[in-house]
Amino acid sequence: MRRYSETVKAEVKSRMGPPQRQSVAQISQEFGIHVATLYNWRHNWRLQGEVVPASAKDPEGWSAADKFTLVLETAGLNATELSAFCRERGLFPEHVVRWRQAAQDANAQPLLTEVVWLFWTAPIVNL
Repeated sequence: MRRYSETVKAEVKSRMGPPQRQSVAQISQEFGIHVATLYNWRHNWRLQGEVVPASAKDPEGWSAADKFTLVLETAGLNATELSAFCRERGLFPEHVVRWRQAAQDANAQPLLTEVVWLFWTAPIVNL
């Protein structure tokens, strides 16, 4: 199995991530790295909490996991820092604000499984 330097991996990660968001196929062709290797690297980076979108789509087309990871990364930033962070990644602060609100809204609503569990665990009363 061929070994790649950390420099090559860092370059690949920067091309996969925002703002470039190159596809795995493009990177594979350009660097001569097998697509399975690239998918494995991307998977490992995502497990480490890195924002590596699954495609070259517009940020609104990113997966929920990628959006949530970005929300977590930016949670402690003030407005100036958030703007700089977004510029580096080809995003708009409005994206992050909208995704943060969506995460908060999702956690504010009771889950259906909780409602069903409460129904089944409630005492039965004979009338």
